[in-house]
Amino acid sequence: MSYQDEYKQKLVTAEEAAKVVKSGDWVDYGWSTCTVNAIDKALAKRYEELTDVKLRGGILTRRLAVFDVPNVADHFTWNSWHMSGVERKAIKEGFAFYAPIRYSELPGYYRTCNGPVDVAMFQVAPMDEHGYFNFGPNCSHMKAVCDVAKKIIVEVNKNVPVCLGGYDNCVHISQVDMIVQGENPPMETLGGGGAPSDVDIAVANLVVPEIPNGACLQLGIGSMPNTIGKMIAESDLKDLGVHTEMYVDAFVDMAAAGKITGACKPFDKGRQVYAFAAGSQKLYDYLNNNPACMTAPVDYVNSIARVAQIDNFISINGAVDIDLFGQVSSESSGINHISGAGGQQDFVMGAYLAKGGKSFICCSATVKDKKTGQLHSRIRPTLVEGSIATCTRSNLHYVVTEFGKFNVKGKSTWERAEGLIGIAHPQFRDELIAEAEKMHIWRRSNKK
Repeated sequence: MSYQDEYKQKLVTAEEAAKVVKSGDWVDYGWSTCTVNAIDKALAKRYEELTDVKLRGGILTRRLAVFDVPNVADHFTWNSWHMSGVERKAIKEGFAFYAPIRYSELPGYYRTCNGPVDVAMFQVAPMDEHGYFNFGPNCSHMKAVCDVAKKIIVEVNKNVPVCLGGYDNCVHISQVDMIVQGENPPMETLGGGGAPSDVDIAVANLVVPEIPNGACLQLGIGSMPNTIGKMIAESDLKDLGVHTEMYVDAFVDMAAAGKITGACKPFDKGRQVYAFAAGSQKLYDYLNNNPACMTAPVDYVNSIARVAQIDNFISINGAVDIDLFGQVSSESSGINHISGAGGQQDFVMGAYLAKGGKSFICCSATVKDKKTGQLHSRIRPTLVEGSIATCTRSNLHYVVTEFGKFNVKGKSTWERAEGLIGIAHPQFRDELIAEAEKMHIWRRSNKK
C-alpha cells in the first residue's frame, strides 16, 4: 500500500477523531502552537457525555474550546507542563493544574514513569513523500509521547512550518491511527511585543558587552531578551552560535544581520539548535525547511552536560523576584502560579559550568501593582511566602537590573546582600539594608 493510499484509509473528520476519547482518559493535546484546533472544538461538543478527561499540554497561545464548556471541571482537567497566561487564568477558574518538572525530563518522563497516554492528538505539517508528519516548531517531547500513546491522531495544518532536525522531529504514518484534515489556521504568534522600554535598553546595555565573539546563546522570551537580541544584531559581534530551549524572533534578527555562524560550537557546527519555537510569522517563515536550524528533543537541547561542553555559553533569562540570599523565583509569586521551571535551572547550571560561560538573570528592579499602583522591589529580603525557588542560591551567576549587574558566583552571604542591594531601586535600599541586618547578612562596616 502506498503512503497516499494509507493516508486516505486513515483520514477521518474531527468529529470522528473526537469520539475516540472516553471518560477517564489521559489525552495529550500537543504542545504550544501545535495544540489541536479542529479536534478541540469537536471534543468540546461532546462534553455532556464525558467526565474526568485529563488533558495535557503546555504554553498555550490561545484559549481552548474545551475550556468554555459549562461546568468544565466536571468534564475536563487541564494539566500543564509549563503555564502561559491562558493557563494561569484557567488555574483561577478551577480546572487547570501545573505539573512541576524540569522541562528537560519530559521525554524520559513519558517513556519511563508517567503512566498511560490513552490518546495523543496534535497539529502537524502535511505528510512528506516518505510518509512522515513533521512536528513543526514543537519537537520538544512529542516523539516520546507518540512512542507510548495507545492512539495517535494527527491534525494536518498546511501552515505548520517543516522544521528540520537531528532526530525525533516527526512521526511516520505507520504509527498514526487517524488523520484529520484541519482547518489550516495560521500559526499562533507570540512575541516580545512593541518597542523596548528604557529598562529593557538599560539592561541590554549591561549584558551585551559581556558577550564575546564566538559565544553560544540561549535566550528566553519577552521584550528584554528581544532587546538584547536586537542590540547584538546591531553590534560588532561575530561567529555567534545558538543552542536554546526556545527559538525566538531575536535569533532571526541576529541571523539576518550575519551575526550567527555557529563556527565555534564543538558540535552541531553551523546549526541553530532549539527544542521548540514561538514568535512572529517572520520566525515561522525563517524556520521552514531551513537547514541552518536544527530542532531536537528537549532532553538533548537542555542537557546540562551538553551545555557545559560549549565554551563561552551565554544564558539569558528572566525572573519574578530575587532574594538577598540569591534565590530566584521565576515561576510563581507566592502561591500565584505564573509559568514553570522550564529549562532555566538547566541553562543556568550549564552556563555556570562551561568554560567562559555566563548566566544572566535579568529583570526590572521594580514592579507596579496593577490594582493599587504601588511600586514593589523585585529584589527582596526573602522570597514571598509560597514562592517557588527556580534557581538555587548555589548556582546563580549574574543578576542584572537597570541599576547594574552583579556576579553572585562565589560570594558570601554579606557580599551577596551588598551586591544585590546595590542594583535594587534606590527607593528600597535602606529598607533592604535594615532587613539584611535582621537576617545577619549585613556587615556593619558596609553601612554608608
